[in-house]
Formats: sequence, structure tokens, C-alpha cells
Amino acid sequence: MTSYTAQRGGIVMMLLFWVLLIGAGTWLVDGGFDNIMTPNAYVMNATPDGGPVTLKRTRSGHFEAPGEINGKPVTFLLDTGATYVAVPRDLAASLGLEPGRSAWFNTANGRVEGSLTMLDEVALGGIRANNVQGSISPGMERDTVLLGMSFLNLLAIEMRDGEMVLSLP
Repeated sequence: MTSYTAQRGGIVMMLLFWVLLIGAGTWLVDGGFDNIMTPNAYVMNATPDGGPVTLKRTRSGHFEAPGEINGKPVTFLLDTGATYVAVPRDLAASLGLEPGRSAWFNTANGRVEGSLTMLDEVALGGIRANNVQGSISPGMERDTVLLGMSFLNLLAIEMRDGEMVLSLP
């Protein structure tokens, strides 16, 4: 009798294991991991023109979202401590941005020399702004653009339930 109960318990555990494995596999195939790592990937396609944009924090605690500069796709990291929309030098070259006058910037890594530039259009979801002041910054990691106050000052920013809601005033 004891071996029958143990055998039956083993079968139940094995079935439970397979159900959980199939469930986890389905979740991964359906983009579950991507949704955790990039919770705002939908923003450019799901937000109506001029409508509010709601962003969720990434696992690292930041607000990152896809957007566009001059009609070309970029990844934005919202940074209220950045004065301008700061574009890494290599990305600026691929976007065709023209460097303007030289300027010094205080960054988390110290003072760096870069240049100012004008961005014809910056878009985040359905929110678009023309003639936004930007900077071309050397030494920035990755191809992530810091979406600074030269764009964010044009918006109403509200924190709600751990999410950031951006809208036109």
C-alpha cells in the first residue's frame, strides 16, 4: 500500500512538473521575458497622436521607451537631470545630425566636451515636438538617447501608481 501511494505521488509530481514546464515555455514564446525587460516596447504603435503616453519602469528602475528622432527609431532613457536630448556621438552621425557650437556638459562621469545640435523632430508615442535642442555627447554608452528637459519641459509629467504619464499641457 505504501509503495502504491509513493508511486501515485511521484506521478502527480511528474505531471505537475510537465504542466509548469509547458506553461513557462508558452510564456517565454509569447514574449513574457521581453515584456519584463522592455515593458514600453508598445509605445510607438499604441499611443494615439497627441494622446498621453504611459510608461512603466524597467527592471532596473528606469523609464525607457522606443521613439524617433527625425523619423528614425531610437531608444530613449528619460532623464530629468539632463538639460538637452543627449545623443551619443556615433548615433548622432548615423542620424545625420550636424554638430553646432561646442559646449561643456556635467555628466555622472564628470565634465565632457560635446556640441549642441537642433533636432528637427522628436517623437515619443503620439507626442511629437519640432525644433528641439539637443546635444551630441562623446563617451555615452550604447545607442540610448537621454531624453532630457529640452523635450520633457514641453510636457505635463505625472507619476501614478509607479508609472509615468506624459501628456501635452
